[in-house]
This record gives sequence, structure tokens and C-alpha cells, in this order.
Amino acid sequence: MFTNIPKLGEIQREIITSVYINVYWTFLYHLSGLVEICLMHPLDVVKTRFQIQRCATDPNSYKSLVDSFRMIFQTERLFGFYKGILPPILAETPKRAVKFFTFEQYKKLLGYVSLSPALTFTIAGLGSGLTEAIVVNPFEVVKVGLQANRNTFAKQPSTVGYARQIIKKEGWGLQGLNKGLTATLGRHGVFNMVYFGFYYNVKNMIPVNKDPTLEFLRKFGIGLLSGTIASVINIPFDVAKSRIQGPQPVPGEIKYRTCFKTMATVYQEEGICTKKQLFSFLGGAVMLLVYEYTYSWLQENW
Repeated sequence: MFTNIPKLGEIQREIITSVYINVYWTFLYHLSGLVEICLMHPLDVVKTRFQIQRCATDPNSYKSLVDSFRMIFQTERLFGFYKGILPPILAETPKRAVKFFTFEQYKKLLGYVSLSPALTFTIAGLGSGLTEAIVVNPFEVVKVGLQANRNTFAKQPSTVGYARQIIKKEGWGLQGLNKGLTATLGRHGVFNMVYFGFYYNVKNMIPVNKDPTLEFLRKFGIGLLSGTIASVINIPFDVAKSRIQGPQPVPGEIKYRTCFKTMATVYQEEGICTKKQLFSFLGGAVMLLVYEYTYSWLQENW
């Protein structure tokens, strides 16, 4: 009657195994995100600067991509490209853990519903993105504010000091450390929905290549294409987020307050500024490659 009850030693081994697996997964999440941050943050700074400037009407506009790199290096030196890097690093472990863990959990939950694999991946991606956005939004508010600061790195406030300044002046709510939450939900939700849905469905359709180099190129190409499509679709949310969380055009006057109104205002006044979509797709390819290859290594050596 009770023959199926595991012995105490077996329970202990399961607990220990579970702890080790969680440690490995945490390492996996953090490594994939950390590599992406170190490689992509200078490009993220440039992207944010382009998103908060008002195209040709902004007196501080960068004329081109080359001009932006030149101006940042001349006025802010090398460390100018790494402004606001601490919040993403601090948020990386919980952010990646939430992204991939919730994606897997949503997939399991959706397994109880009669859905096609394509729809399952897409909905699971949307759910993971919305959950991730709630975790990451306060870090994004601090990051965008620091990236928008054009002073030299030495004159810039510290990450903790800037966060305290926001909390003291505007609080923790939707006007303070969590402003732009709707835009962040849209950005991460739409991105992950397209990103995971497209990546896993296309990857399953293209056969695995036995040649390691060609297999790397297969995954990189699919990841790059997934990130590109997801980034193009979520651009309006990303721009709205940067405008709401960044400095307002007129000090003391809030022009960009809500997500969809900000999108409408930007479109009416500036049309479509293609420079605002710079490089978002590259980070997606890097992240999935690091994630997949680290995951494969852990499976082989576990």
C-alpha cells in the first residue's frame, strides 16, 4: 500500500539535486544577460540618446550614428558609453531568471490547453515579457535617466544617488520609480511574444546541422532574425518608454506622460525616426546564443 513512498535518503537526494539545478540555472541566466550587457551597452546608450532627442527639432540632435559616437567620446570620453550600466547588471539575474523561468512555466501551464505549438510559444513569450517588465521597470527608469545625462562620467550622479533623488522627489509610484510601466509592459510583452514565438517555431522547422560552425550560424541567424522582427514591432513602446522615463523637453513641464498618448505625439510631431530602432535586435541574438550553448554545456556535463 505504501510501497511507492520514497525513502528519506531519496527525498534528501532530490532536494540536493534541486538546489544544484537552481544554482546552475541562476548561473545560466546571469551569464547570458551579462555577456549581452557588456557587448551591447554602448549601443544601448546611443539608442536611448536617439530615442529621447526630437529628431531635427532638437538642438542637441546627433546628425548621424558616427556623429553620436564621436560626440559622446569627445565630451564624455570612453566611460560615457557605459553610463547607466549598473542598473542592468543589478537587475540581470532576476530579469533573466524571470524571463526564462516564467517562459518555461507558462509553456507547462499552456500544455493543459489544446493549443498549437506556435500559439503556445507566442502566448508563453507574452506572459514572460509582461512578468519581466514588472521586475525590470524601476531599473529602467534609473538607467534611462543616467544615459540621458550628457555630463562627463565623473560629474554624473551615482546610480544609488540618482535612484534616491527620484524616490525623494517623485516617490515609488507611476510618477516616480515606476513611471513608464505601461510602455515597459508593452515593450517587453510584445518583444518576448514575437521573439520566443518566432525563434522556437522557426528553429524547429530548420534541421540541426552536424557541423558545429554551420549549427552556430543557424542559431545565430534565427536569433538575429527573431530579434530584428521583435525589435521593429516593439519600437513604438520602446520610444514611448524612453520619452516618459527620460528628461522632458521643457523643465518642470511633463509632455510625455502616458504610453499611447506619447506614441501619438511622437508620430504627429516627428513621424517615424528610423534611427530610434538601432541595434536592439543584436542583443537578442547574443542572449539566445549564450543561453542555448550554456544550457547545452550544462546538460552534457550535469
